[in-house]
Amino acid sequence: MDTRDWPIRAKLTALVVTPVAALLALWIFATTLTFGPALDLLAARTLLADFGRPGERVVAELQRERRASVIQLAGTGTLPTLAEQRRRTDEAIVELRRRMGSEQLRDAAGDLLDTRLTALGAALEALPAGRGFIDRREVDRAGVIGLYSGMISSAFQAFAATAALPDAELNRQALALTAIGRSRELLGQTDAVLAGALVTGRFTEGEHLRVVRTIANERFLAETAVADLPPAGRTAYQRLVAGEAFVRLRTMQERVLAAGPSAAPPVDAREWQTSQEAVQQELRDFELSQADRLAERSVPVAVTILARLGVAGVLGLAAIVVSVLVAFRVGRTLARRLTAVRGAALELAEHRLPDVVTRLRRGERVDVAREAPPLSHGADEIGDVSRAFTEVSRVAVRSAIDEVTLRRGLNEVFLNLARRSQGLVHRQLAVLDRMERRAEDPDELAELFRVDHLATRLRRHAEDLVILAGAAPGRGWRQPVALLDVLRGATSEVEAYERVDIGRVEPAGLLGRAVADVIHLLAELIENATAFSPPERRVEVTGTATADGYLVEIVDHGLGMAPQAVEDANRRLATPPEFDPADSARLGLFVVSRLAARHEVGVTLRAGTPVGLTALVRLPADLITDEPEISPPARDRPATSVSRLTTLPRPPRTVPERSEQTVLPFAPARTSSVEAAVDGDSLPRRVRRRGPAARPRTPTGHDAPTARSPEEVRRQMSALQAGTARGRLDSSGVHPVSTARPGPAVGDGPGRPGGAGASPSPSGDAGASPSPSGDAGASPSPAGPAATPDSTATERDA
Repeated sequence: MDTRDWPIRAKLTALVVTPVAALLALWIFATTLTFGPALDLLAARTLLADFGRPGERVVAELQRERRASVIQLAGTGTLPTLAEQRRRTDEAIVELRRRMGSEQLRDAAGDLLDTRLTALGAALEALPAGRGFIDRREVDRAGVIGLYSGMISSAFQAFAATAALPDAELNRQALALTAIGRSRELLGQTDAVLAGALVTGRFTEGEHLRVVRTIANERFLAETAVADLPPAGRTAYQRLVAGEAFVRLRTMQERVLAAGPSAAPPVDAREWQTSQEAVQQELRDFELSQADRLAERSVPVAVTILARLGVAGVLGLAAIVVSVLVAFRVGRTLARRLTAVRGAALELAEHRLPDVVTRLRRGERVDVAREAPPLSHGADEIGDVSRAFTEVSRVAVRSAIDEVTLRRGLNEVFLNLARRSQGLVHRQLAVLDRMERRAEDPDELAELFRVDHLATRLRRHAEDLVILAGAAPGRGWRQPVALLDVLRGATSEVEAYERVDIGRVEPAGLLGRAVADVIHLLAELIENATAFSPPERRVEVTGTATADGYLVEIVDHGLGMAPQAVEDANRRLATPPEFDPADSARLGLFVVSRLAARHEVGVTLRAGTPVGLTALVRLPADLITDEPEISPPARDRPATSVSRLTTLPRPPRTVPERSEQTVLPFAPARTSSVEAAVDGDSLPRRVRRRGPAARPRTPTGHDAPTARSPEEVRRQMSALQAGTARGRLDSSGVHPVSTARPGPAVGDGPGRPGGAGASPSPSGDAGASPSPSGDAGASPSPAGPAATPDSTATERDA
C-alpha cells in the first residue's frame, strides 16, 4: 500500500488509529478471557440445577431398576414391583431429556459436556430394547448388570465433564464428588449381584469374584475422593462412614468376602437390603449437599473474578481513552501546524507572490518584510521548517522584485531602442520624401517608392518594440477616419500588398484614438494571410457594419491551421499573455492580442472552407462613428508645405463594387512630381505624377544627351492614358476599389513623421494610401510588429 500521496491528516490518523486499535483489541481479548471463566463459575449453579440433580435421579432410578431386573431373572416369575420401577425410571429420563434440551443448559455447557450429554442420550435410547431382552429372559444376570451399568457410566462421564471450572480448587472438589458418586455406583453393582445370589441361594460362576473386585474398587475410590474434599466435607464423610448403617453394611461385605464362591451368601437378604438402601440414601444426600456447597462457593469466586475484571477493564478502557485523547491532541496539533505551513506556502505561491509581481509591474513599491512575514510554529522541527520557509519566501519576493526590475529595465531598453529607431526611420522617410520630390526619372522614382515602402514597414517593426515595452505608439488622430482608409493603410504596410483585394466595405468611421492601433492590428493579420497563402492566391478583406460595432474579415486560401492550433491561438487572442522572450516565434500573435485588448477589439480565427483561414476582427460600437464627410484635411500637427493640386472625391456613404478597370500606377502631370490627394477629411493619399520632362540634364564630362527610346515613349504615353482615365473617374465623383495590383506610391510631406513619407496602397487610386497625421505628420501606415514571413511564419501551426 503506497501511503506517500496520503494527506498529512490521513497519515497522522493512521499513526493514531493503528496502535489504539491494537490496544483495544488486546483489551477486548483479555477481558473476554477473564470474563469467560467468571461466567463458567456462575454457570456451576445452572449445571447443578439443570443437569446434576435430574441426572442423579436418573442414576438412582436406573440402579433400582437394575436390582429389580436381576431379582426377576433370578426367580421364575415376574416381579410385581419392576413395572412400577420402570415407570419411575421413565419419568426421570423424560425430565432429564427436557433439561438437556434447554437453551440455558446448552449455553452453560462446554464442548466436552455437550458431547457427553449427547452420548448419554444415545445410551438411554438402548433401555427399551434391554427391557425387552429381560422380559423374554434372553439375557443373564451379568448381562443385565452390564446393560444398566453402561448407561449409569455414561451419566457419570457427563458429571465429570461439569468439573471444568476455572478455579483449580473448586474443580478438584467437583471431581472428588464425582468419584464418591462412582463409589456409590459400585455399591449398587454389589447390591445387584448379591440380590440375585440371595434369590437363588448361591453365586453363579464369576459373581463372587466380581463382588470382591467391586467392593475393593468402591473402597479405593471413596478413600481417594475424600482426600480432595474440603475439610468440612471430609468431616461430614467421616461421620457418614462411622454411622450405624454404613458399619453394618461394611460388616456384611466382610462376611461376603470371607465366604467362598461356592457357598451361599452369608447375609440376611432383608438386613442387606435395608442397610444398602440406607447407605445409598446417605451417600446421595452427602453428594447433593456437597454439590450445593460447591456451587455456593463458586459464586464468591466468580464475583471476585468479575470484580478484578471490572477493575482491569475500567483501567484498560481508561488507558485506551487517554491514549486516544493524547494521540488525537498531538495529531491534531501536528496536522494544524503542518496545514498552516502548507497554507502559507500555497498563499505565497498562488496569491501573494503573483500579487507582488503585479504590483511591481504597476510600479508600486513592495516591502519584503510585510509581504513575507515570519512564520512562528514552535521550536521543534516544524518550527525549523516554517523559519526556513519564511527565508525562502523572502528570497522568492526579492527574486520577484529583481525579476520585475530586470523586466522593467528590458522594457526601457526596448522603448529606448524603439524611439531611436523611430527617429531614424522618420528622418529616413523625410530624406526619401525630398528625394522623391526631386526625382524626374520614373524608374528612379519607382525605386525610391520601394525604399519608401520598406521604410514604412521598418517603422512598424520599431513600433513592435514599443508595444513589447508596454507603451503606446506615438502616432494618432484627433478626428475620425473612414474605415476604408484604415483598411488601405493596413494593406499598404504589407509586403505583398499587391495580392490583397479590398472588397465591399460598408461606410463607417473609426475614432482617431484607435486608428493607429487598428491599422497595426489589421496589418499584422493581412501580412500573416499573405505569408501563408500561395503566391498566386489573393487575400480578401471586407468590412461589414453590425449591430454591436463593425466586422472586418480577412480571408486567405493558404495552408490553414490545425483545430488545436486555432483553439490555442484564439485563447491567446482573447486573453493576452505576458510577453515571454523565449516564445518569440509567436511575436505577431502577442502584438495583435495586446492591441486588441487595448481597445476591446475582438479577434477570432476560424478555419476556412475548404482550406485557408479567416480572421474576424470585431470593432466595438464605442469606436465606430459615421463616415467622415469630405472636407479639407485636418491635421493634428503642422505639416510641411506641399502642393495639393488635386483631390480625389469619394461618395461619403456608399462604396461601389470593385472596378474591373486597370489603373496604371503613374499619371502624367505638368506641375509637380508629387501631389497629395485627400479623401474628404480622412487620410491623405499620394498620387504619383510625372514631373516636367523638358528640363534637360546638363551633360558632364564626356556624356552627351541621347534620344529617348521607343520603350520610354510608350511608357510615357501609357502614363498619359492612365492620367486621362483617372481624371474622368475623379470628375464622376466615384471612388472605386480596384482589383488591380497597385504599383508603388509617392507620399506627401504631411503624411509622415518628420514631414515626409510614403506607403503603397492596394487600392485602385494609383497607389494612394491613408496617412495619419500624429507625430508631426505621422505616417499613413501605422507601424506594428514585423509581419514579414520571417517573423510570422511560425505563428501558424499549419
